[in-house]
Amino acid sequence: QVQLVESGGGLVQPGGSLRLSCAASGSIFSIYHMGWYRQAPGKQRELVAGIRSGGSTNYADSVKGRFTISRDNAKNTVYLQMNSLKPEDTAVYYCRVQIATGWDVVNDYWGQGTQVTVSS
Repeated sequence: QVQLVESGGGLVQPGGSLRLSCAASGSIFSIYHMGWYRQAPGKQRELVAGIRSGGSTNYADSVKGRFTISRDNAKNTVYLQMNSLKPEDTAVYYCRVQIATGWDVVNDYWGQGTQVTVSS
Protein backbone atom coordinates (compact mmCIF):
# COMPACT_ATOMS: atom_id res chain seq x y z
CA GLN A 1 0.00 0.00 0.00
CA VAL A 2 1.06 3.55 -0.72
CA GLN A 3 -0.05 6.63 1.16
CA LEU A 4 0.37 10.30 0.32
CA VAL A 5 0.06 12.87 3.10
CA GLU A 6 -0.21 16.54 2.27
CA SER A 7 0.38 19.48 4.58
CA GLY A 8 0.92 23.22 4.50
CA GLY A 9 -2.34 24.71 3.30
CA GLY A 10 -4.17 27.51 5.03
CA LEU A 11 -5.41 31.08 4.88
CA VAL A 12 -3.03 33.77 3.67
CA GLN A 13 -3.37 37.39 2.60
CA PRO A 14 -2.74 38.44 -1.00
CA GLY A 15 0.98 38.75 -1.61
CA GLY A 16 1.76 36.17 1.05
CA SER A 17 3.47 32.81 0.82
CA LEU A 18 2.75 29.19 1.64
CA ARG A 19 4.71 25.98 1.27
CA LEU A 20 2.92 22.72 0.55
CA SER A 21 4.42 19.32 1.21
CA CYS A 22 3.40 15.86 0.04
CA ALA A 23 5.13 12.83 1.52
CA ALA A 24 4.81 9.34 0.09
CA SER A 25 5.18 6.23 2.21
CA GLY A 26 4.58 2.51 1.97
CA SER A 27 5.73 -0.14 -0.48
CA ILE A 28 7.67 2.16 -2.81
CA PHE A 29 10.11 0.72 -5.32
CA SER A 30 10.71 3.94 -7.21
CA ILE A 31 9.10 7.36 -7.74
CA TYR A 32 8.87 8.98 -11.13
CA HIS A 33 6.84 12.08 -11.94
CA MET A 34 5.52 14.23 -9.08
CA GLY A 35 3.07 17.06 -9.51
CA TRP A 36 0.67 19.51 -7.94
CA TYR A 37 -2.85 20.12 -9.18
CA ARG A 38 -5.58 22.41 -7.95
CA GLN A 39 -9.32 22.62 -8.18
CA ALA A 40 -11.31 25.75 -7.49
CA PRO A 41 -15.08 25.65 -6.86
CA GLY A 42 -16.96 25.11 -10.08
CA LYS A 43 -13.80 24.55 -12.11
CA GLN A 44 -11.94 21.54 -13.42
CA ARG A 45 -8.82 20.26 -11.75
CA GLU A 46 -5.75 21.73 -13.41
CA LEU A 47 -2.03 21.07 -13.39
CA VAL A 48 -0.08 23.67 -11.43
CA ALA A 49 3.45 22.28 -11.61
CA GLY A 50 5.29 19.03 -12.26
CA ILE A 51 8.76 17.66 -11.69
CA ARG A 52 10.37 14.62 -13.27
CA SER A 53 12.74 12.21 -11.57
CA GLY A 54 15.66 13.94 -13.27
CA GLY A 55 14.61 17.29 -11.88
CA SER A 56 13.14 19.01 -14.94
CA THR A 57 10.07 21.07 -14.16
CA ASN A 58 7.04 22.58 -15.86
CA TYR A 59 4.51 25.15 -14.68
CA ALA A 60 1.12 26.49 -15.59
CA ASP A 61 1.45 29.95 -17.14
CA SER A 62 -0.61 31.43 -14.34
CA VAL A 63 1.98 30.51 -11.68
CA LYS A 64 5.27 30.92 -13.54
CA GLY A 65 7.67 33.11 -11.62
CA ARG A 66 5.63 32.81 -8.41
CA PHE A 67 5.55 29.07 -7.60
CA THR A 68 8.47 26.67 -7.34
CA ILE A 69 8.19 22.89 -7.27
CA SER A 70 10.97 20.77 -5.79
CA ARG A 71 11.49 17.23 -4.54
CA ASP A 72 13.56 15.44 -1.94
CA ASN A 73 14.07 11.92 -3.23
CA ALA A 74 15.56 10.71 0.06
CA LYS A 75 12.32 11.67 1.82
CA ASN A 76 9.96 10.72 -1.03
CA THR A 77 8.53 14.23 -0.73
CA VAL A 78 7.48 16.91 -3.18
CA TYR A 79 7.11 20.56 -2.25
CA LEU A 80 5.36 23.56 -3.73
CA GLN A 81 6.63 26.96 -2.64
CA MET A 82 3.97 29.54 -3.44
CA ASN A 83 4.91 33.22 -3.34
CA SER A 84 3.03 36.39 -4.28
CA LEU A 85 -0.25 34.59 -3.81
CA LYS A 86 -3.37 35.99 -5.44
CA PRO A 87 -7.05 35.46 -4.63
CA GLU A 88 -7.36 33.46 -7.85
CA ASP A 89 -4.92 30.91 -6.41
CA THR A 90 -7.62 29.90 -3.94
CA ALA A 91 -8.36 26.20 -4.45
CA VAL A 92 -7.89 22.74 -3.04
CA TYR A 93 -4.40 21.60 -3.93
CA TYR A 94 -3.64 17.94 -4.63
CA CYS A 95 -0.36 16.17 -5.15
CA ARG A 96 -0.14 13.40 -7.71
CA VAL A 97 2.78 10.98 -7.68
CA GLN A 98 3.74 8.26 -10.12
CA ILE A 99 5.05 5.33 -8.07
CA ALA A 100 6.42 1.93 -8.90
CA THR A 101 5.56 -0.65 -6.26
CA GLY A 102 7.40 -3.44 -8.03
CA TRP A 103 8.93 -4.39 -11.37
CA ASP A 104 6.56 -3.12 -14.09
CA VAL A 105 3.92 -2.04 -11.57
CA VAL A 106 3.48 1.72 -11.89
CA ASN A 107 0.42 3.66 -10.75
CA ASP A 108 -0.62 7.24 -10.06
CA TYR A 109 -1.50 8.14 -6.48
CA TRP A 110 -3.29 11.25 -5.23
CA GLY A 111 -3.03 13.10 -1.96
CA GLN A 112 -6.09 13.93 0.11
CA GLY A 113 -6.03 17.60 -0.85
CA THR A 114 -5.24 20.70 1.16
CA GLN A 115 -7.18 23.95 1.09
CA VAL A 116 -5.39 27.15 0.14
CA THR A 117 -7.36 30.36 0.63
CA VAL A 118 -5.99 33.73 -0.40
CA SER A 119 -8.06 36.54 1.04
CA SER A 120 -7.72 39.78 2.92
